Amino acid sequence: MTSPRSLLRAVLVGIVSLMLGTSLAIAADEPSPDTEQWAGLRQYLFANRPIADNVGDVVDLDAPFRAEDASVVPIGLKAKIDQSGGRYIRKLWLVVDKNPTPVAASFELTPESGRADVETRIRLEEYTWVRVIAETSDGQLHMARKYVRAAGGCSAPAGKDNEAALARLGKIKFKLEGEVETGKPTLAQMMVSHPNNSGMQMDQVTRLFVPPQYVRHVEVAYGGKVILSADVDFSISENPNFRFYFMPKAGGSELTAKVVDSKDLTFSSTLSLPKVGI
Repeated sequence: MTSPRSLLRAVLVGIVSLMLGTSLAIAADEPSPDTEQWAGLRQYLFANRPIADNVGDVVDLDAPFRAEDASVVPIGLKAKIDQSGGRYIRKLWLVVDKNPTPVAASFELTPESGRADVETRIRLEEYTWVRVIAETSDGQLHMARKYVRAAGGCSAPAGKDNEAALARLGKIKFKLEGEVETGKPTLAQMMVSHPNNSGMQMDQVTRLFVPPQYVRHVEVAYGGKVILSADVDFSISENPNFRFYFMPKAGGSELTAKVVDSKDLTFSSTLSLPKVGI
């Protein structure tokens, strides 16, 4: 007769074996990060500069293990150091190895950003490594990466009728999250109404490919000083959405946004902020 202790031991061994098997299956499904695409991109973007790989002490990457929708994949670029005047993150690259345009975005930041965190949503055409590379003000490079399982996002049909989307083209909306306090990083969200057509999407009625038209540059200023600028492309999802930080100053000021798309159409918006105490 099997004792309760032996039975418990057998159950525990089974659980551990299952966990190990799952881990091995995940590892087998996750290819080497040293892809051919990354090798070319690394040389093109950074030449032979050293990159601290997946250390996590400067920058981290939030990305889903498996995305629910390949055309709207949430991505978070997370700073692990303060955005101070001494040493700060001045640039972030968001790279998607197997996308048609693998450099999805490059963000430039300043100490006035408050924090060098940026969140957005991207499209993934294949299972791929997604990377964030941070350049600090002393010229050092640091990388974090995640393997994300999603496919078909760049060629997926738009979520809304293209004519209706174009009717709202370029409308920009700001949203502040939390209380605005002087000297404390404040989280803001900027939403741009734009279909961000990749040129790979087919109109489901005409069966013709929709011509490409997408946001290619974003610039946000606070009090007349640029705190975030970004060069982006159609790897960013329909209706581009960016969450970022800024550092409020006493007396109140304005957040302004300027957006330029691939047809050189320019859109802008301003948000007046309430006065805050010292």
